[in-house]
Amino acid sequence: MPKMHTAVFSKLNKLEDTTLVQLVYVSSMTLGSRFSMTIFEEVESHARNFNQQQGITGTLCYGNGHFLQCIEGEKDKIAALTQRIFADNRHKHVQVLLLQAIKQRSFTDWRMRLLFLERWLWSPAAKKQAAQLSPFLPFAPHHWSAADTEQFLQVIKAFDTPPHINAAGITYNALGNMVRHIAAPHQAFLVVQGFLSVLLAVGLVLLYI
Repeated sequence: MPKMHTAVFSKLNKLEDTTLVQLVYVSSMTLGSRFSMTIFEEVESHARNFNQQQGITGTLCYGNGHFLQCIEGEKDKIAALTQRIFADNRHKHVQVLLLQAIKQRSFTDWRMRLLFLERWLWSPAAKKQAAQLSPFLPFAPHHWSAADTEQFLQVIKAFDTPPHINAAGITYNALGNMVRHIAAPHQAFLVVQGFLSVLLAVGLVLLYI
């Protein structure tokens, strides 16, 4: 188990089982998840059903190939869910940004609402409501401090309704992130190959004129 994950459980073990806890983690989609056409529906549905049974509330955010989830509930329930999260092979690079005892919940919706942080896919109304999110975009939460994380939570919990888009758009975006993930390290190679292909095509045309 990674050192950070061990530290998380060590901190949780020091709390009473009935302590109300808030945990915020971030992760990245795996390559397999980027190919899944139903990944977001699966994650949201599973979170809604499990968390309602366990008395866990919170919010789930996605953008730029990354997830950020805030979960709130009694310490023993949060600890059990955290083990499931760390073991989930649909995501990777799991990192806990915030773990603290709280007096009251910031999110009380059992449905674990899903917030998409992809500005280009938002409706005009969503863009107007979510203008305060600009400092957090493009979404790259792995580099956030605890203060950044708390500020982000303060912004999104004030939304009347979370910005949302259609599932097809999200799927295309996931695939787009996958292509970018694969192509980025070889960008120069692809550009050169593309240029050479154009020259070859031109040469063949001239040859048969």
